[in-house]
Amino acid sequence: MAQNDDNLLKKIVAHAKEYGFVFPSSEIYDGLSATYDYGQNGVELKNNIKQYWWKSMVQMHENIVGIDAAIFMHPKTWKASGHVDAFNDPLIDNKDSKKRYRADVLIEDQIAKIENKIEKELNKAAKRFGESFDKDQYLETNPRVLGYKEKIKSIEDRMKAGLESGDLESIKQLILDLDIADPVSGSKNWTDVRQFNLMFSTELGSLADGANTIYLRPETAQGIFVNFLNVQKTGRMKIPFGIAQIGKAFRNEIIARQFIFRMREFEQMEMQFFVKPGEDKKWYEHWKETRIKWHKAMGISEESYRFHDHLQLAHYANAACDIEFRFPMGFKELEGIHSRTDFDLKAHEEHSGKKLQFFDQQDNQNYVPYVIETSIGLDRMFLAVMSSAYEEEKLEDGSERVVLKLPAALAPYKVAILPLMKRDGLPEKATEIMEELKYDFNCHYEEKDAIGKRYRRHDAIGTPYCVTVDHQTLEDQTVTIRERDSMAQERIPIADLNGKIAAYTSINQLLKKA
Repeated sequence: MAQNDDNLLKKIVAHAKEYGFVFPSSEIYDGLSATYDYGQNGVELKNNIKQYWWKSMVQMHENIVGIDAAIFMHPKTWKASGHVDAFNDPLIDNKDSKKRYRADVLIEDQIAKIENKIEKELNKAAKRFGESFDKDQYLETNPRVLGYKEKIKSIEDRMKAGLESGDLESIKQLILDLDIADPVSGSKNWTDVRQFNLMFSTELGSLADGANTIYLRPETAQGIFVNFLNVQKTGRMKIPFGIAQIGKAFRNEIIARQFIFRMREFEQMEMQFFVKPGEDKKWYEHWKETRIKWHKAMGISEESYRFHDHLQLAHYANAACDIEFRFPMGFKELEGIHSRTDFDLKAHEEHSGKKLQFFDQQDNQNYVPYVIETSIGLDRMFLAVMSSAYEEEKLEDGSERVVLKLPAALAPYKVAILPLMKRDGLPEKATEIMEELKYDFNCHYEEKDAIGKRYRRHDAIGTPYCVTVDHQTLEDQTVTIRERDSMAQERIPIADLNGKIAAYTSINQLLKKA
């Protein structure tokens, strides 16, 4: 990712629309705020990300299975989970711009600005000292950097204290003390901070006055918890074991922005791992290490990831951290790893009157398992992959190209089949090759425009290989295969195509690294 600014995000938004990845929802009716539709290439990329996660989480672990729970759940579910009483965001309005913001996000953005100052100091020092530069030593000894770090810690401590105690006045005072201005108008005329519940409610039943109020689920985890015993007994699962799920969730975000980063309708990939009480910290560390390895297996720069421990723990957690990714708008949460203790199962026991316990034959005792959660936003993962892959390259001949250097296993199409001309039997031969390859790969056939233009189009959607069928193909059964990133071309027999494409684009390449 060459840039780190709003300009890059704008380019990605435009690129995503132009090349069929993401469209504004209901666009012919002027759209609907913070909702998006995935286009023909976007849905392929999204499904490939899902497949990579699902295979690595379920197929590669003998003690993890998957479910698909309903979006609608009994209203008591959300009372037990704490969402009815505690699923709130601290919001603040600017009196001049009439814009509404999450107070904690405004403060976090201010912290990010200070972190950027540290980054600038590091870059200047690296240039000054060259190869002899010791980054760690500089971070620990430079007075200006230490001052910035001290300021960040002070802000974080004040925010944590205010959020944990529910002292919203202190959060407003922190915003005033930091001299935070409205990003839109520059005004510092703020209202008080107040809490806002994020759940969407609707009615179940044919008559409104006789209907029960139910909620669109704000997370997928509760569907796993209420099915704990069903899965454990029917699958004859032994502790430790996990249950994975991919599904839609809904939150009435007041401030939904930054493209698909924060939406009201989004998709989660979650796994709840049930462990013996007392072993939770060990498994928490295990899943932190396992999940970051999964991300790095895609070949995205390791500097794009970092861990961030939660300042304010949720009511159910005894440890929590985020894997943050360097999005175009800075480091933001991509995946959460939480040690949820036995809160969830105990709460559902209490509200349902049903026992949700595991009988440990080895210890001859019943207990409520503890839970380690890994939860990743699929839409955020999509944006992370897109933003890390997007490149504008200046070529040796002076021309430019936009290329999506997607991990080959995740690319919407693995190969494009391109007849050099629309005559002389070339389209027929190309179609014949595609008929063979389509059983193993998602292929795209294209014959319109000059071959160079077609290469550029497939660079822009991230197709790893382009196969050109020409007159020589008809003579000796060979084709030209072009690789996306290097643009290198080679002549190979048609019979070797399948093996070459599979070796580079198979999802197994990622799974073995993860």
